[in-house]
Amino acid sequence: MLELKQKELKEINGGLSIWAIMGLIGGITFFIGVIDGFVRPLKCN
Repeated sequence: MLELKQKELKEINGGLSIWAIMGLIGGITFFIGVIDGFVRPLKCN
């Protein structure tokens, strides 16, 4: 197995970025809003 040096470990890219996390939270919030709109429709005032 190949051992990576400390400098090489810092250069590895991957994982979730802050934009991916924010997009995931936004997508979940949107999906919950759509489900809430179908289950509990409210009239516009």
